[in-house]
Amino acid sequence: MTDRMKRPGGGAWGAAVGVAGVFALLTALPLAASGRLPERVATHWGGAAPDGSMPVWAASMFPALIWAVPALCTILMARRTHAPAPSWAGAALAFTGVFMAGTQASIVRANLDRADWREAGSAGLGIALTFVAALTAGALGWITGRRGELRYPAAAAGASLEIPAGQHDVWLSRTTNPWLHLVAAVTGVAALAAALAAAGGLLTGMQWAVVTPFALASVLTLAFSSVQARVTEKGLEVAFGPLGRPTRSWAPQDIESSRAESRTPAQLGGWGYRLSGLGTTVMLRSGECLVIRPRKGAEFAVRVDDAERGAALLNTLSAGRPG
Repeated sequence: MTDRMKRPGGGAWGAAVGVAGVFALLTALPLAASGRLPERVATHWGGAAPDGSMPVWAASMFPALIWAVPALCTILMARRTHAPAPSWAGAALAFTGVFMAGTQASIVRANLDRADWREAGSAGLGIALTFVAALTAGALGWITGRRGELRYPAAAAGASLEIPAGQHDVWLSRTTNPWLHLVAAVTGVAALAAALAAAGGLLTGMQWAVVTPFALASVLTLAFSSVQARVTEKGLEVAFGPLGRPTRSWAPQDIESSRAESRTPAQLGGWGYRLSGLGTTVMLRSGECLVIRPRKGAEFAVRVDDAERGAALLNTLSAGRPG
């Protein structure tokens, strides 16, 4: 049998920053452009022509309040259960946040420099592009949530595991660095703010110089803010980031032995992907590491929970016993 469970993610603060960031962007975008907007802005179109409007302050607050409802419900659900929100909830929040933010930018752009809301341009193309971007964000949210589901073999930890014939056990453990999640969220919100300002017509000629550094910093930080180790019949796979890319892998026959060993950043000279006299160590938190000794090359270690059990299963597979 294989136990399956979910663990609270280390990116809770990062998620909170994302939720608050979308709320702030929805509120701030019309207010930032208010000097170039009519007193009432077009907010609804019946075909090519606008047929509904709101004061600028209402166009600022109304979408933000709509966003706050699902966001707060998801946060409260996670706090009550002390577990991360299910995959579908993360996907829905990602889709909704991107769609609402992009729609707000499209509405602002359509009203920009118009004397009257009835003269507003069409927001259709911007909203269509936003819908595609929102679908992508929702899919990424779903994939990220699914990777948070952890599997452990039910047998007790030890030097090796007894696996009954015909049974296929999988061990999986994941570690995150909440501070890196927070940095990724802050720089991501900054990139989104710049992109929305550009889409709303508030940045001209310098949008890429503003968006690119923040977006690149967010993607790179997020890619190395978490690590996942998985042991299966195919051996050990170590994957980085919420999408599991890039990866490193070793087949069972290429591993001489495996063990659990406690390591600290002080031993390795810091955090992250470290090369030292101990070999290669992926260090996102102090504590127990899964350490393998390949038949060729230096040792490799990764800081994950339940490393002793993972090493035991890997030893069983490396020794050629059934799994």
